[in-house]
Amino acid sequence: MDLVGTVVVAVWAMLPAYVPNNAAVLAGGGRPIDGGRSLGGRRLLGDGKTWRGTAVGTAAGVALAVALNALRPAAADALGVVLPAFPPAAMGTLAFGAMVGDIAASFLKRRTGRQRGAAFPVVDQLDFVVVALALTALAVPAWVGDTFGLPVLVTVAVLTPALHLLTNGIAYALGVKDEPW
Repeated sequence: MDLVGTVVVAVWAMLPAYVPNNAAVLAGGGRPIDGGRSLGGRRLLGDGKTWRGTAVGTAAGVALAVALNALRPAAADALGVVLPAFPPAAMGTLAFGAMVGDIAASFLKRRTGRQRGAAFPVVDQLDFVVVALALTALAVPAWVGDTFGLPVLVTVAVLTPALHLLTNGIAYALGVKDEPW
């Protein structure tokens, strides 16, 4: 597969994991997952991680995967690339794993004394990818092996931070986020 094909497959395969956290931000508010509880004088997660956001984000990722499956034949023809279909388990684990990864990063941020919205380089950009791929690998290992070869994984690792910063910058400019990272 050439470079363009690798980038297309990487983005396609990760879209159900890329979208959930953005959808959660748009859903906004709701009851915090940690219920306001603290550990060592610091909130477990903070007000930014809510049940509603997690549910909406996961649902958005799954819905996108369903839509991508429907669009796959036409998209593959138009792009000239063999695009992976998402098995049901991958739909759920990519989306939910992305949310869990972001929640885990919030927990780490609180434990390291970072406030909500504080930058946590590398973790902020790749937390959701690591957990989404790990959960998906547990659920559908053959699909992950077939879809995420080394070139695709490297592309995801390089492209994701740039996409993350771009989308957060746009959200900041639109007033949806309080910080551009």
